[in-house]
This record gives sequence, structure tokens and C-alpha cells, in this order.
Amino acid sequence: MNIELVVSPASELSSNLLIIGVFEGQENLSAPISQEVSDFLFKKENFKAKFGQFYKFASPKCCNTDKILFAGLGKKEELSLNKLRELSAKTVRQVLSMSNIENVVFSIANIKETDFSKFDVAQVLTEGFLIGEYNFDKYKTKKEDEEEIKNLIISDFCDNCIEQAKQGCERGKIVASSINFARDLINEQPNIVTPERIANEAKSISGVDVKVFEKEEIQNMGMGAFLAVSQGGGHSPKFIHIKYTPQNPKKKVAIIGKSITFDSGGLDLKPPASMLTMKDDMSGSAAVLGVMRAIVQLRPEVEVHGIIASTENMVGSKAYKPGDILTAKNGKTIEVDNTDAEGRLTLADALCYADELGVDAVIDIATLTGACMVALGSYASGIMGNDDELVKTLINSGKTVGENLWEMPMFEDYMESLKSDIADMKNTGSRYGGASTAGVFLKNFVKNTKWAHIDIAGTAFLDKPQHECSKGASGVGVRTLINYILNC
Repeated sequence: MNIELVVSPASELSSNLLIIGVFEGQENLSAPISQEVSDFLFKKENFKAKFGQFYKFASPKCCNTDKILFAGLGKKEELSLNKLRELSAKTVRQVLSMSNIENVVFSIANIKETDFSKFDVAQVLTEGFLIGEYNFDKYKTKKEDEEEIKNLIISDFCDNCIEQAKQGCERGKIVASSINFARDLINEQPNIVTPERIANEAKSISGVDVKVFEKEEIQNMGMGAFLAVSQGGGHSPKFIHIKYTPQNPKKKVAIIGKSITFDSGGLDLKPPASMLTMKDDMSGSAAVLGVMRAIVQLRPEVEVHGIIASTENMVGSKAYKPGDILTAKNGKTIEVDNTDAEGRLTLADALCYADELGVDAVIDIATLTGACMVALGSYASGIMGNDDELVKTLINSGKTVGENLWEMPMFEDYMESLKSDIADMKNTGSRYGGASTAGVFLKNFVKNTKWAHIDIAGTAFLDKPQHECSKGASGVGVRTLINYILNC
């Protein structure tokens, strides 16, 4: 879909469909919509313009369009940029369900009366349109009967703000493309997205330095926890370091993405139903790759390290076993209590590596615990860390772009259940407080750096449409981390 911004009024533009946003409580529509149409819409059809409510209308003669779609913006005082993004995504899905709609005009005539900057309006509308258009149907021999929007024009910008709006649109395209890239990678089948594929995706990013460490090199670095998880898989592990270096960095940040390309649970095998979506256990690494793709285009004055320890967690004759003692990169020993708590083992070595880079902050993002999913569902990711300011900054960063983060406790008491009789710690503890226990485990592998851990187990893969996202991979974390980096 090609998206273009123009100053021209919507009435002057030829289209198959004109979309007009309407506020709840609005009694009249501005030109070119006649009073007769307003009366029909609000009085006869009782259109309330509730948020996300739509009404399709055959075009009046005064508009150079085949049809009009009225989109409810809800109450004016309740409209936010995040809701505007969500509405644009839902609007696109409405349009795709209609026939013979290739050229669309979206008027911001009402929206521009709000206090939002036109840069922000253009950005979130663009993000929403492109996120809403997304559909992973690669393996369907018969595609769903959906139309394709070729051109979408966002109209009614003012002369003195159009350049600013165009810049917002370009940023929206970059962010949405990075999100949809991550969604494609997560939705893809796990025999395609292997550690090798993750490494190749990293190497395909232009404008960054990429180092992929192979098994022998990983062993030489002392990453015994990560290597143990990889033992049962048919694909060699890859430890990936992506580095974006601006000319004069104001800050240095490392982002780590969990990358279990398929999680069977290992010898502590998952039940079949729980394995169905375990291709999503690399969602953290997909987010990191998406962020790095965006960063090279947005070019912030922040040095960014993307770190990924990628492997499968499979059952095989060489698979690691309950009771094994592993030695992480920092020398700490770990008793394997459960082979299905593998993500924290790979992250342990990745955190040790990042902690040695001399960065200002380390952030890991991972589909880590079912406990976090039970606690927060699919509407919020869990967050915890060793620095209150970093945690709060990330929470605010997520809130700004419509990704909720909720701080979980990380009391030292949780370490009690991780105590081992024969090693420094076990990799799992009590079934209660599992998300926090996992966070406390990870804390052992960060010594010198401010650190935050984001658990996206409940938000990475949706079992039904939610806000701007369709069912399946959400690409969660991409917007939050981009926003955080841009505002460092």
C-alpha cells in the first residue's frame, strides 16, 4: 500500500472510498457533506460515532468518490494517539472487507482540530494503516477473499504543517515495517526460522557491524548455560552481536532478545497443546532484529548493541538433562531443575556478555514465563530490573506508544526457592511467583550495568485480534524499544 500526504481537501480528490472520522456527539459534518447527509446519518441511522464504530454510505454527488466510510472517533476528549493508531488499523480491516476499493482517501479534517502535532498524527495513522493491513497467508493455496488497497491518501493537512507531517509519515513507515518484519519472522514455521535464519537476518541489515559466533567460539567464551540448551537440537547455536555506531554517541545501550526458535521443553517435554505456538519463543530476537532495522534508518545518536543467543530446545540423545550442572560465562553454576526453563539459561550468558560491553543500560526482552502470562494476560508485558529509573523510563516509553508494561516485584526473598544443594542456584524455583523468580535468577548475571527485563510471554502471540493487531504475532516491544532509544 502506497501512502501519501496532501494539503488538498478530500472533496477534490478522486477515490473509490472516502473515509471521514467523526467524533461522538458531533451533530453536523463539515463540507462537502451536506446537511441532508448529516441528518440521515445522525438522526435516521442513529450513528453515535462510538470509538471503532463504522457506517458505510453511498457517496453523495458532491464528493468525487464511489463510497464514504464514516469512522467513529469516540469522545473528543478521550482520543489519544494510541487510539488513533488503533482506529486506523481497524479502518483498514474494514476497507479490506469491501469490494473494488483500490484508491482510498482518509480525511483528517476533524482530527486536525485536536492538540496533537501533525508529525505524531501522521506517524500513528501510517503505523496503524500498515499494521492493520498485515496478513500472514503465505501458506494458503487459496488466499482469503480480501481486496488490496493500492493507494491511500491522507488529506486536509495545512500548508505550514505538511512537511512536518510527511516526516511523521516516513517514521511511521519505518516503525510499521520493522514491526511487520518481526511478525513475519515469528509467524513463519520453525523449520524455516532456525538459528541459521536468525543469523542471516542479522547479517542482512545494512549499516551495522555483525559478528556471528559459532559453537566452538561460544564454548571458548565459556557460555556453558547457552550451549547446554542447544545440545539436543539439530541446528548449531548462533550467538549474534549486531552493533550500530553513530559518529558521536550520547549513550550506549544493549538490547538482548531471547531466541529459542522452537521450544519442545526438552526432556521435561511440554504437553502437545502447549507446543503448538512455540515457534513464537524467538519473539524477543525478532523484536531486536526489527529494532536494529529501524535504528539504521532513524540514525539516533545512541550506540546500540543487539545481542541474540539463538538455538532450539529439543529432545535428542545429547539433550541436556534435569540434574546437570552448568557453568555460565561469569562462572556461576546452575543445577538444571527443569529443561523447560531454558530461556533464562540462554539469557544468562547473553547478559554476562552484554555486561562486559561497558554500555549504559542492558535491556532483555523474552517470552520467558507462563507465570507472567497468567498474571497479566495479553494486555501487558511484565518488567523488572535493578534500576528504578530505567524501569520507569521503559514503562513510560511503552505507554507513549501503546505498549503496556507492568512492574513486577523482584524481592531477594524469591531467591530462596532457587537455592541448590550442589550448585550456586537452580534454574527454577517455586511454581508461585514464577515471573519474579525468573527475574531474580537473571539478576545474578548482571554485575556492572543498569538492567531491565521485559517478559512478553503473554503479549507476543495473540489468540484473537487485539487493538491494532490481528491474531498471531504482535511484534510487541519494537515500538517501545525504538521510542526508548530515540529518547535516550
